Amino acid sequence: MRLKSTMFSDGGTIPLDAAHPMCGGKNVSPDLEWSDVPEATKSFALLCHDPDAPTGTGFYHWILFNIPASVRKLDRTMGTAENPQGGKHGHTDWGDKNYGGPCPPPGPAHHYHFTLYALDVPKLDLDENTTGAKLRFMMRDNTLATAALTGLFGL
Repeated sequence: MRLKSTMFSDGGTIPLDAAHPMCGGKNVSPDLEWSDVPEATKSFALLCHDPDAPTGTGFYHWILFNIPASVRKLDRTMGTAENPQGGKHGHTDWGDKNYGGPCPPPGPAHHYHFTLYALDVPKLDLDENTTGAKLRFMMRDNTLATAALTGLFGL
């Protein structure tokens, strides 16, 4: 699978609009588009994770799952949509169920990994309280393929 965005390229800088308001951004989730999907795909899930966050386990910025298999893109601002392309938001480390943009402490830029998972089940029996760790655990036996896009952001 391949994952891309018009907002930033793989390894490129995430624009300020996508950053959290605490860092001067507008919390605009990036547009994402994917291709080369396995034929057996029945749904998708998406995680945005910052492994560089000083927490010991990183920081989940976006958790989205139960995206129908027919979907191949998410438009900008889907991170705040009530029912994004038929999917369901989970509980981020920001403490809510929407996309929460980058806002690292001062220092080197952090890596933000947007990872798309193609799953062999039509839906996961999870709710909006689902954390990134729980979603990863529940997908472990149902993942057909992954695609990742990494953006950098620093202050």
